Amino acid sequence: MDFSLSDEQRAIRDTARAFITREVMPLEPEVLRRERAHQPGLTPDELRELQLKAKKFGFWGLATPEEYGGMGLPALTQSLIWTEIGRTFVPFRFGGDADNILFRANDEQKREYLIPTIEGERRSCFAITEPGAGSDAANIKMRARRDGDDWILTGEKTFITGGNEADFAIVVAVTDPDRDVRDGGSTAFLVDRSMGWRSEPIQTMGEGGPASLVFDDVRVPARNVLGEVGQGFKLGMEWIIKGRYIIPSNAIGIAERALGMAIQHANTRVTFGAPIASYQAIQWMIADAETELEAARWLVLRAAWTADQGLDPRHASAMAKLYGANMVNHVVDKVMQIHGGMGYTRELPIERWYRQVRLYRIFEGTDEMQRLIISRDLLRGYTKIGGHLA
Repeated sequence: MDFSLSDEQRAIRDTARAFITREVMPLEPEVLRRERAHQPGLTPDELRELQLKAKKFGFWGLATPEEYGGMGLPALTQSLIWTEIGRTFVPFRFGGDADNILFRANDEQKREYLIPTIEGERRSCFAITEPGAGSDAANIKMRARRDGDDWILTGEKTFITGGNEADFAIVVAVTDPDRDVRDGGSTAFLVDRSMGWRSEPIQTMGEGGPASLVFDDVRVPARNVLGEVGQGFKLGMEWIIKGRYIIPSNAIGIAERALGMAIQHANTRVTFGAPIASYQAIQWMIADAETELEAARWLVLRAAWTADQGLDPRHASAMAKLYGANMVNHVVDKVMQIHGGMGYTRELPIERWYRQVRLYRIFEGTDEMQRLIISRDLLRGYTKIGGHLA
């Protein structure tokens, strides 16, 4: 069993690391200063400039098929790159990507929504969560009723990432109240902000924040149905599942960077005449953090590998998301403890990570939902214990 990366994977990872180190990390002091002043860490123009620089390195559209100008990378290689992105707290991501379900669009919709999104000319958000439908996504209530050749959308979506900045939303709404939302009762729509919906920022303990989207009888033409009428929930689950190996991939990068800071601090911080690295209490925290980090790494890479093999990745991704999200919370907590009072200040990024990674156990499927998926698969015989080695 060979656990080594291929030469190509290693080269792509190292190039991504070089870009993050050279172009993004130098911005960290300014990002911290801005965030302490309650300003955005990066402006849209600054993010765009960085993305165009990355494009010259060859990084554009990690998951975007080559026919649309992207790299079309396998999931495992994407996972390695998201880990490199996680090494910096600067709110950066490589450009050239679009929501995976936008590739289900018809030719006209691709010209109007997909291509401009890939090129960075438009910004999207995905809206399925509602005040009464979070983990239970099938409990959505937003209605879309026919009116001639149009649909009228009424209701509210909440905790929508990117909702404050998006100029169009991918919205899942109930179109047939007599049918199960999961089985023909819901539909996905491409809804421009100019059609009438509005966003309201939601303040959170993290930097930036999601939005509530309000739809008061927003008229949407039938040509803006994404996919087929009745397929909304299915498309929504495709969107959600994709993030379940990306999130813990990012968490690995955060944990690696934070643990490196803790090791450096332990070796240089002197108390009672000796570096704190000489104390067993500190040594054990570092050992536990490294062990959890390494375990999470292989769960995540296996989940990505499973997707690359064309196998159903849900079980492996659920384990990766559950363990990876908890791992990074444990590691950052230990890193803060090792840094003592300084780790609690906003002079270092540790308290920022502490707030940021708490979200990882909630969004794109809570810990509890991942445990439900994992246990259900085993109890119903959908998968076997250690089934990937069978």
